[in-house]
Amino acid sequence: MIMNDDVTIGLDRDFVEYVVKSIVGQPDKVVVTRTVDDMGVLLTLQVAKEDMGKVIGRSGQTAKSIRILLRVIGSKENMRVNLKIIEPEGGEVHGGEIEEESSEGGSVLDQELDM
Repeated sequence: MIMNDDVTIGLDRDFVEYVVKSIVGQPDKVVVTRTVDDMGVLLTLQVAKEDMGKVIGRSGQTAKSIRILLRVIGSKENMRVNLKIIEPEGGEVHGGEIEEESSEGGSVLDQELDM
């Protein structure tokens, strides 16, 4: 396992940034932040409001595909990786609809990738 003192740098973060910037209309508005704790890696993705549909995909398939590929990347490093997609105005995306931060429930966008 490659150890790096800077937790903001990682192959998983670079992968998400590259893929998302390739499919959105406004790549300059893509922001991927990476945090690491005892639970694993959390990648938080923010894109322009107009690009949310492209990132999520029909029935969440694009987001699900990105998560599956992150699982492969995480397995090489024996790490658990979770991708959280944040709606630009502060609400989280649940099942393709924008809801407030305090809402409960989950969707394909909030699933964890267990490693």
